[in-house]
Amino acid sequence: MPRTPEPITVAVTRTVSPERAREAAAWARSGQDLISSYPGYLGSGWIRPDPNSHEWHMLFRFADADSLAAWEKSSERAWWVATGQGLVEHGAYEERTGIEGWFDPPTSVQVISAAPLVPPRWKQMASIFLVFYPLSVGANYALSPVASALPIWLRALITVVALSPIMTYVALPLVTRALRPWLLKNR
Repeated sequence: MPRTPEPITVAVTRTVSPERAREAAAWARSGQDLISSYPGYLGSGWIRPDPNSHEWHMLFRFADADSLAAWEKSSERAWWVATGQGLVEHGAYEERTGIEGWFDPPTSVQVISAAPLVPPRWKQMASIFLVFYPLSVGANYALSPVASALPIWLRALITVVALSPIMTYVALPLVTRALRPWLLKNR
């Protein structure tokens, strides 16, 4: 007999400086506005033990694991989590099915960093330059015998069209993987 999907509740702990509580509350409300539009969403809320508490707890509930997964993989959630960088610290994350699970001692708590690690913009720029400059020079050199008579806008268009896939799918992934320790060091 096929198993009926069970509602799933997620508890997330965030650490917020009391001086930034108003900003964090606005951030939390924007997240609730986004999540509420997702199919299978059943409700959410924030709990603070007291007004001066550093820990905030968010609970949200979906009709089933597939609905939750759709929210967690969405670009809206990624954007929302990224906007909280520097405002909230991401802590414990726990999923439970059925109401009875909330009365059992937790069997596993997974600490995650919901926000992607993003290097400073100047490091991103340096990485792109390391890839783009040599490719651009090489492409312009290779195209010069056949494209020198073309107008500059057409030469630039040909170069951009030819280099964009190389940059996106080959060169930048290789360089960022190689530079990852440097990119994420002392962010």
